[in-house]
Order: sequence, then C-alpha cells, then structure tokens
Amino acid sequence: MSDEPFSLPMSRRQALSLIAVTAGGGIVLPAGATAGEASPYAGLALFENGAGVCAITPEVTEGPFYFDPKLDRADITEGKKGIALNVRLQIVDAACRPLAGARVDIWHCDAQGHYSGYPGQGDGQDVDTSGQSFLRGWQKSDENGIVSFATVYPGWYRGRTTHIHFKVFPDDKSVMTGQLFFPDSLSEQIFTTVAPYNDRSGKRDTLNARDGIARRAGPLSQAAVREVAEAYQALLIVAVKAG
Repeated sequence: MSDEPFSLPMSRRQALSLIAVTAGGGIVLPAGATAGEASPYAGLALFENGAGVCAITPEVTEGPFYFDPKLDRADITEGKKGIALNVRLQIVDAACRPLAGARVDIWHCDAQGHYSGYPGQGDGQDVDTSGQSFLRGWQKSDENGIVSFATVYPGWYRGRTTHIHFKVFPDDKSVMTGQLFFPDSLSEQIFTTVAPYNDRSGKRDTLNARDGIARRAGPLSQAAVREVAEAYQALLIVAVKAG
C-alpha cells in the first residue's frame, strides 16, 4: 500500500453531510464555502477579508510530547498513512491585525495515536518512536499571518479527545501554547470506517465534552473544517498577545 495520505472511501461531501454543527464539537463548512460565509465565528472571515475584533485564543497545556525537531517545512507527514488534512492557521493580534513572521510549531499523533520521538506509547505502552520526527514541523507566517501544513487527520489515545498541538512565537520574547480540536462526529466517522484508524481493537474513551483541556480551551479552539481537493482543511484564527 502507498504511504501517501488518502481520502475517505465515501465522498467527503457525504461524510460532511453527516456532521452536526455544534458549539462544543467544532464547525464543518460545506465544500466551496469561504470561511467568512459559513462560520458562526466572525473571526474566520479574516482568511478572506482581514477585518474584525478578536478574543485572545485560550492557552492550554503543552502536554508531554513536545520537542523541536528544527524542521521548517510545510509537509509534516513523513509518509504516515491517514486521511489527508491541511491545517491552516492565521496568527493575529488582539485587534485582528495579521502577524507576519511569527513562528508556528504544530505536532500531533498519527492514526494509531502515537507521537514521534517518545517511548512508552500505545495501548500497551510498548511503542517506541524515539529518534523519529513524523507529524511535527514549523513555519513562519506570511504577510497575512497565515501558515499552512500538509498532514493527516490525527487519531486518538486514551484520556484525550482528538486534537493538534501548536505553539506560536510572535516575537523573540513571547510564546503561546494551544490546541486545536475537531468535530466529534467527523472523528467518529473516520475512526470507525477508514483504515488505518479502524485497525485498532479499542474504542476511544474521550470526546470533546469530556476532555478537560478542550473544555478549558472552549469554542475559540474548535477548528472550522471544510472540504478541499483530495483532503479536509482545518481553519483556525489564533489571536495572541504580541510583545
């Protein structure tokens, strides 16, 4: 089997039609919709228009799996199998002005719930990925404050809902740490119907509403998800305190 990311066997449009739009579970935008048109979060219009008033994105715990692989790259898959996902973040200040040149790191687990670079993972705590750097990387934001990563839809591990970690360094003196969350219904559809997500014998034990970190992060950390060519796209405005 090819190591390239792949899309759902059903059309993404069919899968998206199954997903409810809820404040606690993320947003799903129909194919072809602009972020500003379809999202109840006015801030997502920034991707199109560059205007608005932002609330500072809540900071949450870094978690145990961060390290800096010193990889400035847009494609972080390293051959990992899974549903293709484009993560597109826009970094702005409290007045919604795009921040150019901010460093943005992201990292997340693979379809089996494993992070790169650490031992003692997996349902049996017997998976060692030391020395590996899959599903990690960083970029500098462009003149519109935007970074875009090619990756795969993250899986799950016990005690946590599906998420992607990020760090934003708006300048040399400050950093904010956050997590991005996905609609539970979309995750469930993927995890139960698509390999390699459904190759696991266990069933995930934590949804967004039961995840303490997701609850603290609130709706400002819920991704807007939409369909693009051969992939899903997750959109999030990240408003930071610069300086």
